[in-house]
Amino acid sequence: MKFPGRRNTKHYFPVEEKQRSSFDDEIYRPGNVYVVGIDQLLVDIEISVTDDFLRGHQFRKGESFIVDDGLADTIYWQHKNQGTIAGEFPGGAVGNTLHNYSILSECPSVALGTINKNIEVGDYAYKYICNTSSKVNLSYLQPCARPMGRALCFVAPDGERTFAISKGCMNDLSSEYLPTEVIERASALLVSAYTFRDEESPIFRSSLRAVEIASAANVPVVLSLGTSGLVQDKKDFLLSFIRKYVSVLAMNESEALTLTGIKDPLLALERSLDFADMVLLTVGARGLYIGALADRDQARPTKEPLHTKSIVDYNKFEYSRAQRRSQIGEQMKVYTHINPFRGGPQLIKNTNGAGDAALAAVLHDISANVYHRNRVPNSPKHVAEFLTYSSISQISKYANRVSFEVLSQNSPRLLRGLPEREDGLEEAYWAK
Repeated sequence: MKFPGRRNTKHYFPVEEKQRSSFDDEIYRPGNVYVVGIDQLLVDIEISVTDDFLRGHQFRKGESFIVDDGLADTIYWQHKNQGTIAGEFPGGAVGNTLHNYSILSECPSVALGTINKNIEVGDYAYKYICNTSSKVNLSYLQPCARPMGRALCFVAPDGERTFAISKGCMNDLSSEYLPTEVIERASALLVSAYTFRDEESPIFRSSLRAVEIASAANVPVVLSLGTSGLVQDKKDFLLSFIRKYVSVLAMNESEALTLTGIKDPLLALERSLDFADMVLLTVGARGLYIGALADRDQARPTKEPLHTKSIVDYNKFEYSRAQRRSQIGEQMKVYTHINPFRGGPQLIKNTNGAGDAALAAVLHDISANVYHRNRVPNSPKHVAEFLTYSSISQISKYANRVSFEVLSQNSPRLLRGLPEREDGLEEAYWAK
């Protein structure tokens, strides 16, 4: 387990020599921690289009749509011949997050989903596997006769992205392929609202079953919301689901507005903590917010200047660590906000996946807490049952830094971990 983020402080994490990757199942090695994610395995195909193209196909800009395989093939080959396909990448919100988590933590993760059982060199499934971290365990995937799904990502002239999804076998995950023991031993279970879009699909039932297994084993459930249109369509279901199962909720400001009906991000964050124990809310060019529940006896005041927006002195207790509702005495809500690292990249090559990258950093910190508790159970870090290892303020810096890395490259997945050496400005950023 690699220490989450970069800080000029002593910590308890043993530093181990890097070893060669093994074909053995790493998740069963003593002392290993990992996260599990259920995903609709997809290949992202980025296509440069005009606004007229989107209007012609009645695609609402910035939304996600399901299209039949025939239309997807027609669009794909049309743009392939025109040379307007920018790239083909392994995708899926959960798949991106698991890959990034394993890159950051240097620890295994487990992907659950479906993939074509007849994989050929150069096809979509082959590309997905080749471009996924070797630390992401794919051995529990369900093999299917149909091809894996595709997400046609249409990039408009203004940079806005619209998705047309060709499903393939992405929804065919059967509950028979859920490894119960693997889920029960995980540090967290990650699911996406996308798997709950179609209540008649096998993956809907399998996702619910996996969440029930995790909840019974006291494994935190992490939910990543989809587009605002999906949230609107499934709002009642999602609110009920979050209240019953979810510990960590991740969303952007448009999804938060649809879920809560509140436009102000800080107030939407406050409202969301009535449903979940911890919330990651990304707000694009204005950075990100993190809110969490904390026991008043364990809350820690910030040493930074106090800030007031729609909530007076909202960051007063941002040095607090997140806790789960069921493990809190006198409950309070704590918040933090951070602007984009260094104001954001001078040139943003890709906006797709920045939120997934931020969530990977949060998952890294959650699993680091489990790792540390197992290694040093009598440490003062564990005088209470905490969800995270770090304060929400420190996690916001880490998530912000990882998002910056994705925004600076033309891929929704990290190509490498964070730089080992930083300049003075960045060291000061981590030291606070």
